[in-house]
Amino acid sequence: MSPRSEISQAKRLVVKVGSSSLTGVDGGIDSARLVALVNALARQHLEGSQVVLVSSGAIAAGIGPLGLGARPRDLATQQAAASVGQGALLAAYTQAFGAHGITVGQVLLTVDDVTRRTHYTNARRTLDRLLDFGVMPVVNENDTVATSEIRFGDNDRLAALVAHLIDADALVLLTDVDALYDGPPSRAGSKRIPLVSGPDDLADIEVRGSSSKVGSGGMSTKIEAARIATAAGVVTVVTAADRVTQVLDGQDVGTLFLPIGVRGASRRLWLQHATTARGRLVVDDGAVTALTHRKKSLLPAGVVRVEGGFQEGDAVDVCALDGRVVARGLTNYSAKELPGLLGRSTKELARELGPEYEREVIHRDFLVVL
Repeated sequence: MSPRSEISQAKRLVVKVGSSSLTGVDGGIDSARLVALVNALARQHLEGSQVVLVSSGAIAAGIGPLGLGARPRDLATQQAAASVGQGALLAAYTQAFGAHGITVGQVLLTVDDVTRRTHYTNARRTLDRLLDFGVMPVVNENDTVATSEIRFGDNDRLAALVAHLIDADALVLLTDVDALYDGPPSRAGSKRIPLVSGPDDLADIEVRGSSSKVGSGGMSTKIEAARIATAAGVVTVVTAADRVTQVLDGQDVGTLFLPIGVRGASRRLWLQHATTARGRLVVDDGAVTALTHRKKSLLPAGVVRVEGGFQEGDAVDVCALDGRVVARGLTNYSAKELPGLLGRSTKELARELGPEYEREVIHRDFLVVL
């Protein structure tokens, strides 16, 4: 099967659409654009694919009703616009998919839902169940209550994490540019890059940010999302929203990013790409060797310093003495509890403090070497 065919024949597919691809010049929802997208996804769904739509547009859809001239910059106004626009956006999707007999389910996620393990597991279970019911999940960031995550890259990174979350076969990132080019698309002589087989293919590419009045992403966020998805074994394509039918048919449009990782290693991929470190553990050279070469767990004896205010179960970076981040994992101790245990063996701690202290700082199953 060719990589392009993997898109058209994907059993599980995540499609992300940006604000600028859904809205008109006034910032409101462009019904014709939305219906065209829905028609393409509905056909894919009815042919047997399980499709998850990651849709921006809540903030953009609220611009018109609030009388704003452009996407607001301050957080409070962004949240107000999202509150007004989210309902309008979902109503439009409900009506458009309903014309095909497809039920829509809204899933609003925040960074915690893809970075904290219990939330992550619950989000995956919910999406799996919706797909089992034949529902079309429409995913968006919960912009009404989000803080810094509103600037997550116009949902591009979220879409890659959702593809990882549900073990998707393919990811389609729809934007207002038809492909990645080797220079600015408006520059004479710039050429489309049809295929990216690895990071080296992008070494000399000039990429600029967003020029959209309603979106927050740009081609750089698409490339970062593709990097996350392909590391999880998910073939990814970036193209314009008006070419969605062509890309779902497996035609040579947009830029195709080949997988560079293996699907299924969910826990470590999640730790590497989804988690946000809430502290740092500085370890000695022996611990670095044990973690990176011998695939061991991190024990209290190897930790020399604790930084940050993390809690038990939080993700933390593990650093060498020179400051290099060598791993990330979920700690079994809080930042307050850990300093009194440093440099001591688990057997010694168990004898002195009780058997519950005969445990690793980070178990190997919950640690990824970076």
